[in-house]
Amino acid sequence: MIKKSLKNILWLKEISHQDASLVGGKNASLGEMYNNFRKKKINVPNGFATTTKAYLDFFEEAGLKDKIAEIFAGLDVNNIKNLQKTGQQARKLILKATLPISFQEEILENYHKLSKEYREKYTDVAVRSSATTEGLSKNSLAAQNIQHGQQETYLNIRGDQELIETIKKCFASLFTDRAIAYREEAGFPRWKIALSVGIQKMVRSDLGAAGVMFTLDTESGFSDLVLINSAFGLGEMLVRGRIIPDEFYVFKPTLKQGHAAIIKKKLGNQQKKLVYGQAGVKEVSLSKDQKNTFSLSEKEIITLAEWGCLIEDYYSHLNGRWTPEDIEWAKDGKTNQLFIVQVRPETVYRGQKKIFYEEYKLETEQKSILEGIAIGGKIATGRVKIIKNISTLSKFKPGDILVAKTTDPDWVSVMKQAKAIITDEGSKTCHAVIVSRELGIPCLVGTKKATKVLKNGQKLTIDCSSSPGRVFSGEISYRVKKYDLGKIPKVKPKIVVNIGIPDLAFKESFLPVEGAGLVREELIIAQEIKIHPLALYHFNKLPSNVLKRAIDNLSKGYKNKRLFFIDKLSQGVGQIAAAFYPKPVIVRFSDFKTNEYKGLKGGDLFEKEEHNPMLGWRGASRYYSREFKPVFKMECAAIKKAREEFGLTNIAVMVPFCRTVEEGKKVLQLMKQFGLEKGKNKLKVYVMAEIPSNILLGEKFLDIFDGFSIGSNDLTQLTLGIDRDSALIAKIGDERNDAVKQLITEAIKQCKKRNKYSGICGEAPSNFPSFVEFLAKEGIQTISVAPDAVVRTIFHLAKAGFVVK
Repeated sequence: MIKKSLKNILWLKEISHQDASLVGGKNASLGEMYNNFRKKKINVPNGFATTTKAYLDFFEEAGLKDKIAEIFAGLDVNNIKNLQKTGQQARKLILKATLPISFQEEILENYHKLSKEYREKYTDVAVRSSATTEGLSKNSLAAQNIQHGQQETYLNIRGDQELIETIKKCFASLFTDRAIAYREEAGFPRWKIALSVGIQKMVRSDLGAAGVMFTLDTESGFSDLVLINSAFGLGEMLVRGRIIPDEFYVFKPTLKQGHAAIIKKKLGNQQKKLVYGQAGVKEVSLSKDQKNTFSLSEKEIITLAEWGCLIEDYYSHLNGRWTPEDIEWAKDGKTNQLFIVQVRPETVYRGQKKIFYEEYKLETEQKSILEGIAIGGKIATGRVKIIKNISTLSKFKPGDILVAKTTDPDWVSVMKQAKAIITDEGSKTCHAVIVSRELGIPCLVGTKKATKVLKNGQKLTIDCSSSPGRVFSGEISYRVKKYDLGKIPKVKPKIVVNIGIPDLAFKESFLPVEGAGLVREELIIAQEIKIHPLALYHFNKLPSNVLKRAIDNLSKGYKNKRLFFIDKLSQGVGQIAAAFYPKPVIVRFSDFKTNEYKGLKGGDLFEKEEHNPMLGWRGASRYYSREFKPVFKMECAAIKKAREEFGLTNIAVMVPFCRTVEEGKKVLQLMKQFGLEKGKNKLKVYVMAEIPSNILLGEKFLDIFDGFSIGSNDLTQLTLGIDRDSALIAKIGDERNDAVKQLITEAIKQCKKRNKYSGICGEAPSNFPSFVEFLAKEGIQTISVAPDAVVRTIFHLAKAGFVVK
């Protein structure tokens, strides 16, 4: 039998992860996938690879090495024009050369064999470049980039001549501008690299869908998540950032328990897709139905997520450490089968444990001029440079903010010099995002109009620490705090966090907290839903077609508008609960005031004018009312879905502004009627102790609820008669007033006596360190504070002696 190292071609069944020196990292991974994933019922298309021996023999026979060395003699990678000229000359030289005849015959013999397997005369194939990295650690970032990101892939190749020419194009892609620049800047020896070409059966995703999947949250490094991006047609539109794809999050721990844990479904913005045409690929418009339909079914999302977990587990076991994966998948529109077509290690986190937590804080009252999807969690300032195409790259100066419609792989050498990146198009997995994460610079994608709104030379501040990310005119100062998570003391009472923005939850999960003490439904409704819930409930009866169209636009993908509310609320709550799982997360039922509800789309139709909304129709009084009861039913359905369908039983609920014990009983009865029964499936139900009556009648409230979460903001308002919204009388007093503290002391004492939960979720602990000491001395169980107050609260308690020994 001929040794592998002496062969020109190896089939995937002959290749394993140990063969990177023969077929490069990408094709070694394909072989490993083909031989092992199919045993786990994961579909992988068949194919074969040319070896590095064949590549080196071609270079030797054509005399290419010395000629290319001459071209490279004058290379200056910092000179864009020089780099472009060098790469162009090298590629032209390779494309003009002829592959050895015997090698061509061998390629075609195996191509015909693959075609026969798929019952076609000339089957369509994907042709992928795969470079070796001899001399570099296989786990180094440089090795992974050379193996997986620097050379070309060609799709829908069919026929003998086209295949031969495409293989030469792959060989030439070793000398693309970005590949040359990357190797030179990484200090990689020029000639210690060779190329293999993988020829793999094409999946007809042009008739179906395609995308990428990561087995972690790429933005925060949160490891218990599978992130799937999906688009109709070929995946190139998605990777290049030409569209905003559909986005799905699946929570691994409860997925592995058998739950359909899709904790986020977000419809993208797709107008066109890439399909095969007679002269290669072409763009076609999506049908109206496709524009408003998810590109994957929930069953397909779950299947992909399960495959992602199996793949991650396999490589983690193989490598002896957690190895998150970057996976390309495709859905064949002819057979409706899903396939895995590429797997590579995720290149930013690569199994690293998070040791530090960074906090960026921009303090300004200025209004932002642009918003988009924030990547990187950082803040930067710089001057705008709009790049329209590769010909304008030479005008870019180090430290500029790169602004473009979308970015291109050939721009990497310039992107490395950017202070930040802003694009019109793109998603969390597009090219601009992947590169910016690796470079550690802030990036804002999907702004829709950056290239039209911004001007060359304009000074900007880009804030990616918030969600959505924001752009401001001028240079605005900001603070950065960095905490060593290994040096955070453990204190008593427990510190938990107030949170309401799902997109920030995974980042904030790394805070040294024991869960979430307050999840505000209002923030989820305002950010993710934006529509008055009664306008959704009564959608078909709405009098205005203009309003209906506006609501339709906000709820794309949902014909059933009630289901839109339930899904978006359950997913928002689900993301936050997943971030802190299995630690407890307390979700407060909606507590909008009438003026706040009016601000939602359609709110004017359902909200009356109130002179003092703070003391009006809010909290518990809404839930059992005839008009609002249908909304409370939808809220209960959302919590039930998050707990039962997603498996997030760490969710507890809290009833706000419950004025009387009778109100509390009505709400609990309704909850039971709507499928949320206190105590069933370990469901805890707390009451927000924010009205003096809650504490004065504490014994009776604790008869029916599982404990108190003290709302110090409203408790102060109602104890001292201070309107929270009035700046004129704010100076009279705050939570540190003795009357307020006396009520809080009594609330904690009552919970202790009944062995029930006591916590606080108002703003006071975040604002007043002395108030934190008071709560600790009184023996409260948990203190919930704003994210930016967590670490300082812990250190303050530790300094005051409240340390767990």
